[in-house]
Amino acid sequence: MNVNPILLVEDNPDDQELAIRAFRKSNLPNEIVIASDGPQALDYLFGRGKYAGAEIPALPAVVLLDLKLPKMDGLEVLQEIRSNHRTKRLPVVIVTTSKEEQDLIRGYELGANSYVQKPVDFNEFVDAIRQLGLYWLLLNESPTQ
Repeated sequence: MNVNPILLVEDNPDDQELAIRAFRKSNLPNEIVIASDGPQALDYLFGRGKYAGAEIPALPAVVLLDLKLPKMDGLEVLQEIRSNHRTKRLPVVIVTTSKEEQDLIRGYELGANSYVQKPVDFNEFVDAIRQLGLYWLLLNESPTQ
């Protein structure tokens, strides 16, 4: 089991709380790091801004990335992740309300590992987040960073 943190890149406080509750309900021990916008996510991944210091934070087990973010959209964040040697193989799952075909296509073109539409129903959302966590943290095999 991968016990590295989960990076949740989500600006909606309600969706942040739902995701945290879903992971806790699944009894996953991983710390959940929340970034409310694209620059915060990149600061965490690359050890910049408030994360600058002697040691760059451990790479997360998975990044759950919303597309509709303030300051920098999720596709731009994904592009930055894939363009850096340290993070280019990092599992990134787009979790979004977008039903736009161009977002789906562009997400995969930029290297997303998966694209999941957020269910509107609370129980479906909790179940989707739980299943994502179980797959990416328990079943998926990632290369050593």
